[in-house]
Amino acid sequence: MSRPRRVVPRMLAPSRILRTTPTQAGGGRERWSLVEHAYDSIAKGSKSFATASELFDRATREKAWLLYAWCRRCDDLADGQDHGSDPTDHADAEKRLRAIRLLTERAFEGLPTADPAFDAFGLVARECGLTREMAEDVIMGFELDAAGWRPRTERDLARYCYHVAGAVGVMMAVVMGVPKDDSDTLDRACDLGMAFQLANIARDIGEDDAADRCYLPVEWLVEEDIEPGQHMKPHHRGELADMAARLVTLMERHEAAAKLGTTRLPFRSRWAVLAAARIYGAIGREVRARGPAAWDHRVVIGRWEKTKHVLGAFWEALRNRPQPPETMPEWTRGDILIDVRMAGPIAKPPMDPLPDES
Repeated sequence: MSRPRRVVPRMLAPSRILRTTPTQAGGGRERWSLVEHAYDSIAKGSKSFATASELFDRATREKAWLLYAWCRRCDDLADGQDHGSDPTDHADAEKRLRAIRLLTERAFEGLPTADPAFDAFGLVARECGLTREMAEDVIMGFELDAAGWRPRTERDLARYCYHVAGAVGVMMAVVMGVPKDDSDTLDRACDLGMAFQLANIARDIGEDDAADRCYLPVEWLVEEDIEPGQHMKPHHRGELADMAARLVTLMERHEAAAKLGTTRLPFRSRWAVLAAARIYGAIGREVRARGPAAWDHRVVIGRWEKTKHVLGAFWEALRNRPQPPETMPEWTRGDILIDVRMAGPIAKPPMDPLPDES
């Protein structure tokens, strides 16, 4: 009878064969599924941008959707919203921002994030060469909101508009194929984003006030002799209309400057950008036209009017001879970036896991 064989205990996973999580754009998700998720996000979150994005060629359109999905998701995470719904929880703002930075860093690394919007961003960042610095400029806008920040001056307002929209315009231009060293075209893309945000601020003054936010510069409120927190009172509607008109004037300068950069874009991208500019510009101009009644009902651009703007943008894109504004915007991307970079270097996002919910 043979002796039993001696079994030597072995490690189940020797260190020499342990493998790290493979890195791949999109966190390992199929591209088609990320595009599908991104389309659902834009269709639900922004009908105006969804309309304009359909004018891109297919490849650019899908990349624009992927970028939008990340922007929308970051915005919702920062505010505790779902596609712009009413905020549900303002607590733990610092924790929310940390999560945004952590997930964005994982997306850049090509690691899975368990969130399709961040995986979508990782994919489009890899495909188009988007940088961490570009992403951080956008995230800093959410950080300003989380801190309850309010602009004291028009320059402060310009910086806010850069973070929440101008920086997105720069990223969108890169998605459309604009080289990262083409500063002039990127400046014009920044102008377009800032024009969009100025229109949004003018339209949403009442909604922002209900959320305890105000993006009207304090200096403007002082000039109009409006007490802090009282700008939505009925007896200040005239002064409020005047300030909204100032916002729209700034919007129109950035809008006109932005159109100068469209001449270098392919026809379909130029058409899409001009259509978006017309639609958002119409929002701002309608706010101004309504005067003191602008916030009685939310300004909405209907489907037929959007169609007219799309058709008008087609002929404008075909002609491709935009007129320069009488006055170029006072605040440029270069000026704003000096302020941003002087605030200090961008810290590397912490990669340790978030604490469990208690």
